[in-house]
Amino acid sequence: MKINSKDSFKSLKKIKVDTKIYNIFSLKEAEKHGLEGISKLPKSLKVLLENLLRFEDHKTVQKEQILSIKTWLEKKSSKTEIAFRPARVLMQDYTGIPAVADLAAMRDAVVNFAAESFVDRSINDANPFLVSNIRGAFTILDITTKQKKRMIQISTDEVFGSLSNGTATEESKFNPSSPYAATKAAAELLINSYFITHGSDVVITRCTNNYGPRQFLEKLIPKTIVLAYNDKKIPVYGNGSNIRDWIFVDDHCDAVHLALKNGKSGESYNISANNEISNLTVIKKILELMNKSEELIEFVEDRPGHDLRYSMDSSKSMKNLGWNVKSNFEDGLEKTIQWYLENPGILNNISNALEPTPWKNSN
Repeated sequence: MKINSKDSFKSLKKIKVDTKIYNIFSLKEAEKHGLEGISKLPKSLKVLLENLLRFEDHKTVQKEQILSIKTWLEKKSSKTEIAFRPARVLMQDYTGIPAVADLAAMRDAVVNFAAESFVDRSINDANPFLVSNIRGAFTILDITTKQKKRMIQISTDEVFGSLSNGTATEESKFNPSSPYAATKAAAELLINSYFITHGSDVVITRCTNNYGPRQFLEKLIPKTIVLAYNDKKIPVYGNGSNIRDWIFVDDHCDAVHLALKNGKSGESYNISANNEISNLTVIKKILELMNKSEELIEFVEDRPGHDLRYSMDSSKSMKNLGWNVKSNFEDGLEKTIQWYLENPGILNNISNALEPTPWKNSN
């Protein structure tokens, strides 16, 4: 429901929800005008939105001045679950800092999941990745250090780059191939410097490829599910031999929770599930589970700098955090497919999954 443009507000602000723009100046006004779901948001997210709305210069913000603070939200309606576009604290120079500071002050620790993470988009335009993944991480790091709060930084196996053999431990050298991976590596170095210089209470976790319900459609598994459901061609980069280690999202979250509680300050922890599978194999398994033909597979031009294989050793996390993988890949994949099948609103909205080579897209 769009808010009536004739309504006069003393201080108009904009929140982008999916593809709609809502002009509101308070959560109460949002609910009044039919922006359902606001009242059901967790308290912390309500505070985030209140802080979003209070900045007078919000409307002058530029794309390059956006700080991601919560990457994906989920909006529950009576019929289905609809993925929000990223909710962000909007910045004009440093004006986003008070919002982050207010949120951090209410908590014992901050877990920074927020990131631009789609490698293809980082190839076309790396600037948002620098803003979110480096500047955003710094803002949270600096605030939590000053407030003497713990910060957990969610990083990625991609900082180690492509491995032809062997597996990366926490001590392996960084060798990022994409602008995305480089920004995540840079954030790690910055966080380590704060630990050494300021004694910040920081812990870094690195994870392999996540999959599960509610994932945005640009990612391989949900993209394949949605395209297969609609009998559309499924693009495969190169020959599909690129190998990733897949972990179910619940297992990842369990590890992050343990790192938050038991992780040693200044340490990093690798989180992997030992499910090293080629992209082509993953796609074929989804088609098999959905009873779809492999004729839907379409090989397309490979993206620049496409890493062949990622691999991490998570022995340290298992030994020091007491973490173990609970979900095997096929069971997790079945749960994931079932979730998408139960949410037809997402299955039928395939615009974000149709581009076969998104790294060429200038939009």
